[in-house]
Amino acid sequence: MEEVMAIERSSENGVSTFDDGAHSHCIAKTEDKGGVESKRFYLARTTALEMLRDRGYQVSDAELSLSLSEFRSGFGEKPDLERLRISVPLRSNPMKKILVVFMGSEPVTVKTVRVIHSQVSSTVGLHGLILVLQSKMNHFAKKELATFPCTVETFPIGDLLVNITKHTGQPKIEILTKEEKEKLLSDHALEDKQLPSLKEKDSFVRYHGLKKGQVVKITYSKEPVGHFVTYRCIV
Repeated sequence: MEEVMAIERSSENGVSTFDDGAHSHCIAKTEDKGGVESKRFYLARTTALEMLRDRGYQVSDAELSLSLSEFRSGFGEKPDLERLRISVPLRSNPMKKILVVFMGSEPVTVKTVRVIHSQVSSTVGLHGLILVLQSKMNHFAKKELATFPCTVETFPIGDLLVNITKHTGQPKIEILTKEEKEKLLSDHALEDKQLPSLKEKDSFVRYHGLKKGQVVKITYSKEPVGHFVTYRCIV
């Protein structure tokens, strides 16, 4: 029962991964004679590709299986940020595309954001943009994101060095469709606000790009909790 309560509370701070041992479990220390910079970009780009695949985008197996040495052979020890960009279509609707842009190490200002805006504004079918940040984005730059013709998300590069969904303690997660959500609420005579919640800034929610009002089904099958199902609404 104590473990269940810990899981329920974990979403309150906005950084839950449903298992507070996630990061320590996923990071394996191995000897690496290459540069730190190329490894950081490799890890972040790999996680971004996995994230896009899990969101329903068309990501090739070749991209997902690229090794660190192959990455360094193709991109070098100091990768060109333009070449690191990822552009992939939605599997269910190839006309819709998402773009991942790796930003430089300098602070992100309004001017920086406007340069990106000018580069992507004419991209046909672009409905999502992810900016991977190496430094802070100031308040005015964040406000400028609202001028883009598509949804814009930002991820500090450190948040993408480990895929939080891949550790062994992760419960089974299912994202309910609109119809499934309506049936759940109807069957149990509930309203959205009566379901346990997950905040939009929760790391799992951000990974999947979930929006307010969406509902996820979480199934635990690990001792000492045993088989346990709960539903959470994004708020």
